[in-house]
Amino acid sequence: MAKETNFRAPNASLNCIETSAWTRQECNRFSHQNPSFVGAVLNLKADAALVYLLPDANYSLSTIAHCINLKNYVNLIVCLKHPAAVWVSLEEAEIHSRAGASVRRFCFADEGLCPDVVLVGIGTAVTFEVIAATALLRKVSPELRVRVVNITDLMVLGPFGSHPHALSDADFENLFAKDKKIVVDCRGYPRDVAGLVFGRKGAERMRIEGYGEEGSTTTPFDVMSRNNVSRHHVAAEAVGGSAIFNERAALRSTELGGELQGRIQRDQEYIFEQSAALRMVKNWLRSVWSILLYD
Repeated sequence: MAKETNFRAPNASLNCIETSAWTRQECNRFSHQNPSFVGAVLNLKADAALVYLLPDANYSLSTIAHCINLKNYVNLIVCLKHPAAVWVSLEEAEIHSRAGASVRRFCFADEGLCPDVVLVGIGTAVTFEVIAATALLRKVSPELRVRVVNITDLMVLGPFGSHPHALSDADFENLFAKDKKIVVDCRGYPRDVAGLVFGRKGAERMRIEGYGEEGSTTTPFDVMSRNNVSRHHVAAEAVGGSAIFNERAALRSTELGGELQGRIQRDQEYIFEQSAALRMVKNWLRSVWSILLYD
């Protein structure tokens, strides 16, 4: 309403920072899990709201600095307060943050060109799972061509014209490929992302998973597994969704799909019995970097 008057100067934006993630439930339950505030901000007027789900510390630095200087917005910044991987330099993060979405070129040898499937991460922990899934696929199905996309500004997903930050139809198609399966892991409720892309050409190709209100006081990896956003769930979806485009991958899709489903079951049984994540999960960051950067 202040913007509709001619006597009010621009107001400093209201900046909200969320650091409690539903992927960590070692001691917190629904009070710290519930991501419904994301939906509350998404429902504000398009020219007054921005939602950022950030994958690492450098993105957080860049985005917070940007939001502090904005006027007349409600900015929701969602980041993690726990130690986590840093994927890009601060300079790269600033470039990517301005775009709101980017391709993770280091995740595959051909930098994501001509993919059979597109994997999308929106948020810190789920982006890590998407990248870990890519590393896993590189080992078990090297013939599969994967593109990894990271979304930091949720508003880019809406149909062109629905928000000042919304991608054009051409940019949306260039980012997510023209006719390939899109596997999305998001930090919030899946229906929030589904609502944003409604009306987009290609939305029907998306499998969207996020917070499904599943879990208990357990390990972070178990929470992600229970909500179908773990690296094994992402990899299984990628194998199944790419078979139509890649004949070599199709030959092994049933075999690999069964193997990945078996891993999901074994992980959950181990966590239930040992009250801890597998050692390979704890040490996965080192494994991810060794596979993606040095293989």
